[in-house]
Amino acid sequence: MFLLWLRVAAVLYGLATVSVFAAVFGHRPAWRRICLSLALTAWFTHLVSVVEMLVLAHRWMPVGMHEVQSMLALLVATVFLVIALRYRTLSFGIFALPLSFLLVVVPALGPDKYTFSSPVIRSGWLFLHIIALLAAYAALLFSLFASFLYLLQERRLKNKRSPGFLDWLPPLDTMDQIAQTTLVLGFCGMTVGLFAGSLIAQESYGSAYFADPKVLLSFVMWGLYIVMLFVRRSTGLRGRRAVYLSSGVFLVMLCVWAANLFSSVHRFSAS
Repeated sequence: MFLLWLRVAAVLYGLATVSVFAAVFGHRPAWRRICLSLALTAWFTHLVSVVEMLVLAHRWMPVGMHEVQSMLALLVATVFLVIALRYRTLSFGIFALPLSFLLVVVPALGPDKYTFSSPVIRSGWLFLHIIALLAAYAALLFSLFASFLYLLQERRLKNKRSPGFLDWLPPLDTMDQIAQTTLVLGFCGMTVGLFAGSLIAQESYGSAYFADPKVLLSFVMWGLYIVMLFVRRSTGLRGRRAVYLSSGVFLVMLCVWAANLFSSVHRFSAS
């Protein structure tokens, strides 16, 4: 029964993850209430699952990778809810809710290593994994390019130069919106890609997959994505500093790409 509660919690965490981005970046009060309700319900069902799991096992400490992942996800969600209720802010949810979802989704599949029911289903998840990550890379590249063009346009306007070859550029606000939107789309692609890759990894390599340098750097980039979104959202970062921030994450992306050369289980040729 605890597995059913855990699966319900995973679905609710996923819905809360979607709603928190609409609440934080869309400035929509209604989504704030929806997000908080979903997160609270997910936390409660998750708590019931963890307590029932430990009671059935006749112990009070998690044992094994899946149990530790589930407990860690519960603690992350607990800290987020305490902050959200005490300080009335959902900003930390853009990090906490996707992390809780990613941590709990694999244990929710079952106590043992998950196996796909057919090669076609596995190929579909592999396709989603590759396409989503490539879309995330492309979105970050567009964000970097838009930020760079914003810097050029801003400098031209400050110096009161004639339009020249830059007269084709859109207004500053438009380029800033493009940079922000592509960042959000890229983060969604990164999250979906990591989720699909985690499912595939559990069948092929087990928990050893998550010690691979390519995988670790991918999660580092995912974390940096969150930091960049949060900084741009909270400080209204534009111009030169936005270019620096996007460039830093883009360099990490290149490091993730190059890590395939040192990866033992995750290479371009692997399929």
